[in-house]
Amino acid sequence: MKLYLVQHGEAKSDKEDPDRSLTDRGTAEIRAVAEAAKRAGLKPAHIYHSGKTRAQQTAGIFADALGCPVEEMAGLKPSDDVHPWIDRIAQDNTELMLVGHLPFLQKLAMRLLSGSEEIPLVAFRYGAILCLGPTPGRFWVIHWILHPDLIPGLAS
Repeated sequence: MKLYLVQHGEAKSDKEDPDRSLTDRGTAEIRAVAEAAKRAGLKPAHIYHSGKTRAQQTAGIFADALGCPVEEMAGLKPSDDVHPWIDRIAQDNTELMLVGHLPFLQKLAMRLLSGSEEIPLVAFRYGAILCLGPTPGRFWVIHWILHPDLIPGLAS
């Protein structure tokens, strides 16, 4: 089982767009990362997003590229509690992609990797994928991170 955590793409400011849709740069980065993920053979069983416009757009781009079902799911908003997702992930044996926000994704990753939400083990970035996998023990490990700046032509 692998878990893919994706911070939504770069979004417009509240003033520019109250719905905070993706910027052109954010859309381009997500498309490039999604295509790289497709070439790498990623095929999550489900892609879940928070329902916020920027996460929905990000998840949709991944779903189109990877040919996976996409669905809005409760509990993925920035300040949501990570424990319901930890329980759900523990019961699910399929590959999942969660598209969401900080600080939720950061807290979820920290809890899976160390058992604590206080130890910052990884830095998230708009549009990056963090791939985690379980170990025989109680903690998870980082398998890899695909950062948009690693894709030729996208370096900022």
